[in-house]
Amino acid sequence: MVDTSTADNRAEPDITHTNPAAEETWFGHPRQLARLFTTEMWERFGYYGMRALLTLYLTKHFVFGDREATGLYGGFTALVYLTPLVGGYLADQYLGSKRSVKFGAIMMAVGYFTLCFGGETARPYATIDGQRYEVQVDGFRDAPTSAAAEVRYLVTPQGRLEIKGNEDGSVSLLNPDKSVAQTVAKGGFETGGERSALLTAVLLIALSLISVGNGFFKPNISTMVGELYAGGDRRRDAGFTIFYMGINLGSLGSQLLCPLLADKVGWWAGFGLAAAGMLISWALIQFNGGKLNGIGEAPVRSGPDRTLAIFAGAILAVPVFYFLFVNLMNSTAPEPGSGILGYIASLSLMGKLLFGTFLVSVPGILIWSYAKGSKAEFQMMLAAMILIVFNVVFWTLFEQAGSSLTLFADRNTDLTIAGGFAITAPQTQFFNAFFIVALAPVMSILWTKLAARGIEPSIPVKFGLALIGVGLGFLFLVWGGQFAGSDFKVAIWWLAGLYLIHSVAELCISPVGLSMITKLSIARIVGLMMGVWFLSISVAQYVAGIVAQVASVETVGGQVTNLKVSLDTYNQVFWTIGLTAAVIGAVLLALSPFIKRWMHGVQ
Repeated sequence: MVDTSTADNRAEPDITHTNPAAEETWFGHPRQLARLFTTEMWERFGYYGMRALLTLYLTKHFVFGDREATGLYGGFTALVYLTPLVGGYLADQYLGSKRSVKFGAIMMAVGYFTLCFGGETARPYATIDGQRYEVQVDGFRDAPTSAAAEVRYLVTPQGRLEIKGNEDGSVSLLNPDKSVAQTVAKGGFETGGERSALLTAVLLIALSLISVGNGFFKPNISTMVGELYAGGDRRRDAGFTIFYMGINLGSLGSQLLCPLLADKVGWWAGFGLAAAGMLISWALIQFNGGKLNGIGEAPVRSGPDRTLAIFAGAILAVPVFYFLFVNLMNSTAPEPGSGILGYIASLSLMGKLLFGTFLVSVPGILIWSYAKGSKAEFQMMLAAMILIVFNVVFWTLFEQAGSSLTLFADRNTDLTIAGGFAITAPQTQFFNAFFIVALAPVMSILWTKLAARGIEPSIPVKFGLALIGVGLGFLFLVWGGQFAGSDFKVAIWWLAGLYLIHSVAELCISPVGLSMITKLSIARIVGLMMGVWFLSISVAQYVAGIVAQVASVETVGGQVTNLKVSLDTYNQVFWTIGLTAAVIGAVLLALSPFIKRWMHGVQ
């Protein structure tokens, strides 16, 4: 008898274990990348649309002062970067990436919808010598863009007195004929807003929902992309590059459309559009038609199913986050002369936890590396930790975009583009996304050509250039401040120039950060080091809020009373942080040969 199986197999290949759909491609990549790309695009559409509005929503609708608003913004973004550590772990161990993404999307969508219920605008007031007075605003618009003719009055028993801030920090109260009825010395005119405790609670609950939901969504959508490629597949890096373009396309669209709706229709419409984008993102995963079968599935584990317990725990985390936000809002500035101990004592609970964890983990891991690793491994870990510390500085300054730079755009920027057409203050954040989309291919080609010639900058040099770049961006804007008009506003192109410089700086540091951690870390603790990397960004977000507080300007009903004081304040702070960043970047460039040597050939 002749065995014909070999001949038969040659004639008709066995495809019983091959999924024909797996051979379908999208620009040379697995077909599922298109769905995950679109999912991420709509999720980022929702997040960045909400973020573009948040600081102005706090200062204009809720009438928080600059210090309260920027501090709350910084705390919120810090939690957004911290929660993925827990969400990624729970997905890996119990839920699987796909279920985590769907649950996170629902939580975030509910959070965005909750922001729509802002209720009536808070009522501004002022306190002079312990006496509280109502503040009325003629021509007021509860919208991202203030009316040009807004005038603020203090209501006294003798009548309404116009409020006018002076360059020395004092406040003049003017009679109807513009004569000075009273001048209040600097520090004697305190402002605030009378707001509903219920509506404030709704705001904080919404931010808590978004923070928790982001923790489940953000790390796990990237994990699903990674699962599309087999080990050693050289398309992986290019696939992630395409995927990350979805982030910037989503943010580019939302940072134009959400502020537009908020300005023309109302805050609720802007946040509602963000929520709609988030629901589209959820639907793409929920109703995938089997296209994502086998991608992001839950791990096989023995024992009871913990899914419902994890979801319940996530919901119970919302009041915990709410408490952290309340504690953050109630924190006070340190007493003058109290020193570093007084500063630490004045930090919110969230700040103490972030800084404490970071300050313990960095030296702790290095001590462990010295004791357990080889000399080369310790040096590589030392190089990684040094770059992580410099990473905190970069993102602290870069993330002024959503806080102090947005307030600068609202108060001291002529938002006219051309021919009388103007954009709103939150829409200026789209410059960064636009420049990233435009410049990412250019920078990629540049690095490739430099590498081919053997002159591509090392990772420490790229980090140093990024720090110098973020500093130069602020210094560029300060230079533009010298050309402000009689209305104390700079042309919008100076702000666009800052974002151009910052985008180039971002492309020097952001694409290499995560890759650097995986290459330099000791294999046994690479996951822990990835956690420290995200912790460093979370710390940076929190510190960014503190820096924005330094740039705080006294406001009445969400608006400054003297635009010259406002411009001078921003110029002074931006000059200081810009120069500091450039100097720190130069220090890193000087250290780069030593750090590169400790990296032992890692590129």
